[in-house]
Amino acid sequence: MPHAPFIIASYVIAGVGLTWLVISSYISMRRAEASAAELKDRP
Repeated sequence: MPHAPFIIASYVIAGVGLTWLVISSYISMRRAEASAAELKDRP
């Protein structure tokens, strides 16, 4: 049984997971920056 499909699948899964982590972290960072800017603008 060839191992290549399992290796490729593991790289795809890792790539998708890493992409999801980066995107969710970026969204969270932007939300935190907006919240900080809003707090800074308060009198």
